[in-house]
Amino acid sequence: MDNQPAPERRRLSDRFQSLSRRNGIETDGLRIGLKPEKGWARRNYQYWSQALIPTMIRKRELAHFAEPPVFGSLETNELEVIWIGHASFLVRTPHHNILIDPNWALWMGPIKRTRHPGLELDHLPDIDAILISHAHMDHLHRPTLRRIANGQTVFVPKGVSSLLRGMNFGEIHELDLWEHFQFDETEIIFTPAYHWGARMIHDTHRGFGGFIMRTESSSLYHCGDSAYFEGFAEIGKRYDIKTAILPIGAYDAPSGREVHMNPEEALQAFQDLDAEQMIPMHHETFPLGIGKACEPRRRLLAEAEARALIDRIIAPLEGEPVRLIH
Repeated sequence: MDNQPAPERRRLSDRFQSLSRRNGIETDGLRIGLKPEKGWARRNYQYWSQALIPTMIRKRELAHFAEPPVFGSLETNELEVIWIGHASFLVRTPHHNILIDPNWALWMGPIKRTRHPGLELDHLPDIDAILISHAHMDHLHRPTLRRIANGQTVFVPKGVSSLLRGMNFGEIHELDLWEHFQFDETEIIFTPAYHWGARMIHDTHRGFGGFIMRTESSSLYHCGDSAYFEGFAEIGKRYDIKTAILPIGAYDAPSGREVHMNPEEALQAFQDLDAEQMIPMHHETFPLGIGKACEPRRRLLAEAEARALIDRIIAPLEGEPVRLIH
């Protein structure tokens, strides 16, 4: 993978609902087809033998930070971000505590979490809102959501709210691409991604994407799951993004489909967005791709050094509070 060139940038549909043909399946212009690529059986054997089974028998690592954090007040130009693991983040603004894609699972079927979450659920502050990027089980984790649900406002893509029925949430807002929602002092914007949102094979109607959170003087972008595509440049043209949270792992999928970015593509997306800082995610938590767990972070930092971007990369450990001053 290291020596392979980045794939050609995927084109963003003018109307976002135009039809294209990928892998023989008719989909909208931003949705990746579900058909595995040639060689998927060999790749699945590599995945099970090199990643999944070794993780099952290896002892799960302890969290880096055992003591509960102290949540102090924030100035108007500050945000605080804590990586829980995988794509899960606690984002603190001067007015709100927001969870993104919360997942505290230690197991997802046969997939074992490699390290305990960066925060205990009991150590969370009062949560005001929850953002869910798409319906995949590692991002919309129903057992975690049931434990968290306590009247909060939830933001999901179109077609996803039905998965939250029966949970003790308050208002649930389904957002369409580019839709804005003013949540008190925090503006929530739903942005495109190049991925897919089906929880099961048949429910391809479910949306997917990322979120921008804007306060009076700060902005934070969490792109959800995405392969690399030209939509990052479009998002950067539309919005002034201070800090971008981008995925860097699970790029060598057992199916052979290009469904996530590798570290080099994530850095290109960061540059396309014209953001000031980048925080990596979606690595080292669950073994979802072929390869060593430490590889994405190593490749990211090496490429950032080569591109003279290393001073703009913030790569926290799980549970490590990061104060962003904008």
